[in-house]
Amino acid sequence: LLLSITFQALFQCLSTFDLPVFLEAFSSRSTKVFLPEKFVTSCSFLSSIFAMSVKPIREHTGKALLHRWLNEYSEGKHRYENPGVLVTPAVLDKTSGGTWEDLLEENPWLKEKKLVAKPDQLIKRRGKAGLIAVNKTFEEARDWVMARMCKEQKVESVTGQLTHFLVEPLVPHQQEEEFYICMHSLRYYDEILFYHEGGVDVGDVDSKASKLQVKTGEALSTSTVVSQLLGKVPSEKQENLASFIVSLFKFYRDLHFAYLEINPLVMLSDNTVVPLDMAAKLDETANFLCAQKWGEVDYPPPFGRAAYPEEALIREMDGKTGASLKLTILNDRGRVWTMVAGGGASVVYADTVADYGWGHELANYGEYSGAPTTEETFVYAKTLLSLMLKHPHPDGKFLIIGGGIANFTDVAATFTGLIKALEHYVAEIKEHKIQIWIRRAGPNYIEGLRKVKIASDKLGLGVKVYGPETHITAIIPMALGLSPEIPEPDLSQVCGPPVRKLVPNAGTKPSTQKPAPPPTAHTIVTSTPETTAIVYGMQMRAVQGMLDFDFMCKRKKPSVEAMIFPFSGNHYVKFYWGTEEILMPVYTTTKEAVTKHPNVSVFINFASFRSVYETTMEAMNHKSIKTVALIAEGVPEQQTKELIQVAEERGVGMIGPATVGGIKPGCLRLGNTGGMLDNVVMSRLYRPGSVAYVSKSGGMSNELNNIVCRNSDGVYEGVAIGGDRYPGSRFLDHFLRYQDDPKAKMLLLLGEVGGIDEYDLIEAVKSGRITKPIVAWCVGTCASCFTTEVQFGHAGAQARGDMETAAAKNKAMREAGFFVPESFDKLPEMISKVYVQLVEEGVIVEQPEGETPQVPMDYTWAKQLGMVRKPANFISSISDDRGDELKYCGIPISEVFKNDMGIGGTLSLLWFRRQLPPACCKFIEMILMVTADHGPAVSGAHNTIVTARAGKDLISALCSGLLTIGPRFGGALDDAARMFAHALDSGVSPKDFIDKMKKTNQLIMGIGHRIKSLANPDQRVVIIKEYAKQHFKNTPVLDFALEVEQLTTRKRANLILNVDGCIAVCFVDMIRSCGAFSREECDDLMDFGCLNGLFVLGRSMGFIGHYLDQLRLKQPLYRHPWDDITYIQEMAAANGGA
Repeated sequence: LLLSITFQALFQCLSTFDLPVFLEAFSSRSTKVFLPEKFVTSCSFLSSIFAMSVKPIREHTGKALLHRWLNEYSEGKHRYENPGVLVTPAVLDKTSGGTWEDLLEENPWLKEKKLVAKPDQLIKRRGKAGLIAVNKTFEEARDWVMARMCKEQKVESVTGQLTHFLVEPLVPHQQEEEFYICMHSLRYYDEILFYHEGGVDVGDVDSKASKLQVKTGEALSTSTVVSQLLGKVPSEKQENLASFIVSLFKFYRDLHFAYLEINPLVMLSDNTVVPLDMAAKLDETANFLCAQKWGEVDYPPPFGRAAYPEEALIREMDGKTGASLKLTILNDRGRVWTMVAGGGASVVYADTVADYGWGHELANYGEYSGAPTTEETFVYAKTLLSLMLKHPHPDGKFLIIGGGIANFTDVAATFTGLIKALEHYVAEIKEHKIQIWIRRAGPNYIEGLRKVKIASDKLGLGVKVYGPETHITAIIPMALGLSPEIPEPDLSQVCGPPVRKLVPNAGTKPSTQKPAPPPTAHTIVTSTPETTAIVYGMQMRAVQGMLDFDFMCKRKKPSVEAMIFPFSGNHYVKFYWGTEEILMPVYTTTKEAVTKHPNVSVFINFASFRSVYETTMEAMNHKSIKTVALIAEGVPEQQTKELIQVAEERGVGMIGPATVGGIKPGCLRLGNTGGMLDNVVMSRLYRPGSVAYVSKSGGMSNELNNIVCRNSDGVYEGVAIGGDRYPGSRFLDHFLRYQDDPKAKMLLLLGEVGGIDEYDLIEAVKSGRITKPIVAWCVGTCASCFTTEVQFGHAGAQARGDMETAAAKNKAMREAGFFVPESFDKLPEMISKVYVQLVEEGVIVEQPEGETPQVPMDYTWAKQLGMVRKPANFISSISDDRGDELKYCGIPISEVFKNDMGIGGTLSLLWFRRQLPPACCKFIEMILMVTADHGPAVSGAHNTIVTARAGKDLISALCSGLLTIGPRFGGALDDAARMFAHALDSGVSPKDFIDKMKKTNQLIMGIGHRIKSLANPDQRVVIIKEYAKQHFKNTPVLDFALEVEQLTTRKRANLILNVDGCIAVCFVDMIRSCGAFSREECDDLMDFGCLNGLFVLGRSMGFIGHYLDQLRLKQPLYRHPWDDITYIQEMAAANGGA
């Protein structure tokens, strides 16, 4: 019980945040946090706030890793002796342990060599900016660093504080000894760029460097390096330089670098190879593989951004919850703030703000999604509001609260936290003229919007609320006054599927469609109503959602044939097929599942990022598996590349990683795609339409379903390929399928910044391979508002060149003939325009809408929505594990610890349903202490010891001891309490009580001890008796029992009031005199056996102690000595003769 309470309290402490206290603690750390005094126009998104991305590291980190591992990867041929030392603001604090004196003591070479000093903050072209000090003594380097430490510096168009410097030994060399080398990751291979000249003036290496592509999984040889890269290097240097490059490539690949550039790489006259300047990026998702090799890695923010304590608070919360909580402050004086649910949706909102010309006022970027709790939402919203209130603006500010259509997040629950934040800052919100606009959809959204609207009216905030009937970003131009305000929806009922009128003039215009080319083979097999799947992982909700979708689509059989769960034996689990229950087999191995279900062609893998690689590889070994879907986020890029290679070699289609799945109305739903059933109905996903789409974002797929349904006849098929840099299948793979499928009439693409997959699609359109109309948009256009590197929520959402920007892609697609709107906000209009054109040309033949199917709602969800009720099977009045915090009799566990209730107070809550006075709680603890043990000889301890020595487990040994408790051992407390209380209440004298018990031949429970007497009292009795006399209001039952003791000891000295009797009578006096119980309740407690319960609870401590003691002493099996047993053989023989 104590351990349980302790861990509950620990968890509660870890999950509770006090914003002012946190900020004060954060700001008072010895390492200073430099907050901006004014808006930094060059701010960018923190690449380090997202766990699923390639992240740049400091030069010192990269060189320290090379110093640690180069010797090993080169098998002793090469060494990198000195990676330098990192100088931080700790030099300003004499107590930090990082002062110049400390650095000099740890690195005496600083005084012995000439030095180079430079900032180490991801700053490019430092030499041209005058930020490199060369050939300096220690004192000169120190003075150069100190003159710039924590000072603002402008580098090109970016201004920021210099806080980290690298000081390293000078390497004297000649210009002709400099080389350039770069290694970076691509989809099918790693590419090495080498140029025989290096340095700041190396120029455009992409165009003039020699390039070597190393296929995924292949090794690199020195002969290949010499022949393909080192043709212009002097022959005498080639062998050693090639050896270094091979070792460097092993280092790069094994430590999961995604980018490693050294310029210049110097090869001295003695053939020593030294990296002078290094830029590197690690695949942070490989942390679980490389943590020991990496050590502590610092992922710095881009130069030009300062760290905010509020960001650290949200990052701290994000690390302690299953939800996704992100916050990056772009412009703390900005007027437009967003609170958006979903990674893809957060980018879309930022884009729309920028597309309408308000990018300079965009204050933040982030998300709250993944079903955050009420408390987490409250802290997140309160943090945002506190930031908004820091810098007033005369024209007020805007808080845009939105998101895509949630899959499973209870919108009402999260909005309860939002309402708490609004109530907390209501006066300040009005004073600062903050307008709040909300657009939200998903489970229980109508109740959430209704709650917010009621709270808004009560608080006088004028909040505007909209649901899925309104386009996801429509509130932005309305809030900014750029479009007319749409009337708020009726919140009395949820939004149903749209009712669309048939397009007039259908088939009246000539077709503008180009002739379709011949179809080709496809890796991903298009699903049919007969396609079935195996699900890896105990994903009960996902499987039930798939079966409900199947039933709604009128499939003849479920789309899931089996599940795989390696951590339990083969068994069956129950699911609903409509209103009927069915059994589904669960296997421990993929091999057995595939063998017993040979017709399955789809493998849906819910394994975590740690095991998805191995489980997917195993699945692809089976020829019957044609498509695999990898749901996990955070899969290392190298593992993904190997999976892609194997999948393509074996002709297996691959969706993901980091995908929600895909959906084909009427045929198949992969995992949780489409969300809950009400969203499936609202978007009419139960029957096929004419629009086939592909999206990077899984969260935005629900929104696309809604947009397509409201602006066309619906979705034919939709796939979210995943947001990683190298998705298993690309846009082109799916669009070629759609092109060759005559039922897909119109195509829709939602791409994003980063990568070049859109250009493959552009080439397919230009070449005539794809002729169907494509409506397209790439999110991430807001990146143009910022001058430094941008990293959005997806691992692949980062531009590595001008052509990878969203703006460049949208422009290229528009020029190639795609239908590209002006912004994402105009996407619905573009879809409607193209759809109407296809109907008018007769390409799409509309059908009247049929009856909307009905699927039974799960009872749990219906009850949560308040739609049903039923009597409970159990009633509990002592504890409640619902909500954010465990409660004992209505008191939160945190309060139990805050008020120092202890074991006695906790027991009083759980046993008596009330908080007893401190003296009573102390008495309960005393009972537990004095009953904890009475030596190894008593029956209960003896049984426990014998069982422990028989090799049984702790629970068995404890139970064997507890089963001896009864009237003869330890179980007399309740009877003693009843006897003495009844005698006192009946008015008999102690003498008459004794006489009556003697006449009826009854023992007086609680009287008698084996060796103790009045002259030699039991100290346990003395302690309890004195405590009761001192702390209880009155003790009539104890007094009566002591009078009985005076009479019984006259007959025999050891007939004293023993510890059981003393505890019993004092307990009765306690509950009768403390004022917490009625007389009837006191009698009930005695009848219920709670006194014996106290003995059981206390003595369990002793029994467990005896069990552990026997194990600690390694005692053998117990056998009772034969000479301690009286054998009566004769009697047995006589009876036998009879």
